[in-house]
Amino acid sequence: MSFLEQIEPLRQAALADFGAAPDLAALEQTKGAHLGPQGRFTGLLKQLGALPKEEKPAAGKLLNQAKGELEAALAARRAELELKAALPKEPTDFTLPGRRHPLGKLHPLTQVTEDIVRIFRKLGFVVADGPEIEDEYHCFDALNTPADHPARDSQDTFYLRPEVTAPGAPAPKPALLRTHTSSVQIRAMRSQPPPIRIIVPGRVYRRDNADATHNPTFQQIEGLYVDRHVTVGDLKGTVEFVFKELLGNDVKLRFRPHYFSYTEPSFEIDFASPMVRKMGKDWLELAGCGMVHPKVFENVGYDPEVWTGWAFGFGIERIAMLRYEINDIRLFYENDTRFLRQF
Repeated sequence: MSFLEQIEPLRQAALADFGAAPDLAALEQTKGAHLGPQGRFTGLLKQLGALPKEEKPAAGKLLNQAKGELEAALAARRAELELKAALPKEPTDFTLPGRRHPLGKLHPLTQVTEDIVRIFRKLGFVVADGPEIEDEYHCFDALNTPADHPARDSQDTFYLRPEVTAPGAPAPKPALLRTHTSSVQIRAMRSQPPPIRIIVPGRVYRRDNADATHNPTFQQIEGLYVDRHVTVGDLKGTVEFVFKELLGNDVKLRFRPHYFSYTEPSFEIDFASPMVRKMGKDWLELAGCGMVHPKVFENVGYDPEVWTGWAFGFGIERIAMLRYEINDIRLFYENDTRFLRQF
């Protein structure tokens, strides 16, 4: 039998075997027997090079045509068998209504954060972001926090183990997990001239023992406004607008004198509302704020004689607990879907 006469029988045999394969595994075995490295049709392809020069064009054309038909038949049979394998083994009534996939929801902390961001954007603020692994300069020094401040102690802050340096090389600066998002305020002021109007949501870390009201990891959001002739009145007006938008018009606020190293004067913000009274309290501490300390402006290159500004910050978990009447902060981090489905 001549070379050309061998092509058609092999083609017919391969097509028959492909069509008779009962499942995908058998089809793969049949493919190997015909089109695999040691397959019968592959062996015919290998003989093409030994043909006389004048016979190669016609033989090559027939071989390529037959190979294309076999590959198409193989793909079609594979699709049939895959569909067959996907069909249910038991009889199915396809007229029955389908099972609806449940829609996902945003985490309650994400919902509260997005609400806060929308409120601030009404006032012209933009969102700023920064690294969670910080250095002492951005987290403490630039914020006028003295070296002996308790917040800088390893009992309050997560310090990271420094990398090993070569002998004689200067010791690396300590790195830490940021204790507040105020470090982003420093980075923003150092990167652009005033005026500046930003909010900074993000995750922060402190060495707190987890209980109903504390967690070593929590969410915080801070606001910073710097311009000419900014006053405490601007701060109070902004704070009142934000919290009334967030918690309702029946909220009452009060400002108590306090101390923060990066603001002067500084205030604690308390609020009263029906939900606070349901907790058996008259007032509840909500946030800290104040006018940016002149020393902070000097540290970032702003002239404190020209520019003034305010900053304030609060924990997002506290707002979420008040809004949804939740009494344990740990519920936000346990990933219990029974709890999360409520929001």
